[in-house]
Amino acid sequence: MINENHTAATGTVCNSEVFTFPAVKKCAVQASFTGGEVSSDGGIALLRQTDRRIGLTRALAQVLPDPRDPGRIKHPLLSLIRQRLYGLAAGYEDLNDHDTLRHDLAWQTAVERDRALASSSTLCRLENRANRQVAWAVHAGLINQFIASFPQTPAELILDFDTTDDRVHGRQAGAFFHGYYGDYCFLPL
Repeated sequence: MINENHTAATGTVCNSEVFTFPAVKKCAVQASFTGGEVSSDGGIALLRQTDRRIGLTRALAQVLPDPRDPGRIKHPLLSLIRQRLYGLAAGYEDLNDHDTLRHDLAWQTAVERDRALASSSTLCRLENRANRQVAWAVHAGLINQFIASFPQTPAELILDFDTTDDRVHGRQAGAFFHGYYGDYCFLPL
């Protein structure tokens, strides 16, 4: 028996050919399956929508210091934070991935820019500015966002931390042999 929404030859029949997202700099943003400018990271638009709803990157941009000369800034702090966090969420841990991603139209749209995003060097400078005070500001921002997601402040919060072994290849400083994992690794916790 064949369902009305399926055909034997083509599989599932999609109900919508075009998905519309909020505009970026007054430009329409649509997802379509008809070809044209193609990106392999279509899910980045959904990440952008989630961030817009919860306001995480905007909250972080408000608490992080930006010591750069305002007259020479090409990439606003909010754009840098979005680019880096979206990259981490999408599995692009290495900064050098951004040398290609910065030209991807889906990524530019997600970061709400209409030109090339920051290079890996610019993102590296952002990360290297971080110190203990910045880490505390980020943690406070994350905690405040989490608490604000509840209609009422929770009476108790349980944090369950699991370790993650980060295996090393070579003789990097800080790497030690771990008997459980049977290898040399960084074990941050």
